[in-house]
Amino acid sequence: MLKHRGFPSRLPGTDYQFTIRRARPGKAARIFRRERYADRRPADRRADAAFLAALWQHFGDEPFVRGNLDAGRLSWLFGREVVPAEEPFDPESYDALLRIDVEVARQTFPEAFSGEFWA
Repeated sequence: MLKHRGFPSRLPGTDYQFTIRRARPGKAARIFRRERYADRRPADRRADAAFLAALWQHFGDEPFVRGNLDAGRLSWLFGREVVPAEEPFDPESYDALLRIDVEVARQTFPEAFSGEFWA
């Protein structure tokens, strides 16, 4: 499992996790599209925006390896702002390639691209 050095491990001051410490034996936790409902808490939305901002700052529009990125946090963005960068895509692989769909991400979380986070 590739560890992304310099990537924030969590949203500061919260328990919203962005990375994992150790690989799970066997397969990685599955990434799947989680439904985001309109009544989500503002803190959850801020965690999504901060995670996307960290992805953007760390990788830009280039494909990246899933590595030690948290499957739960990725799942909130998967299929919309974060999409597979390879076919076939294995959602249970630490080596899976992902990329940011910049157009969708800018529309959904414009604050993630404004430099508000991690300044």
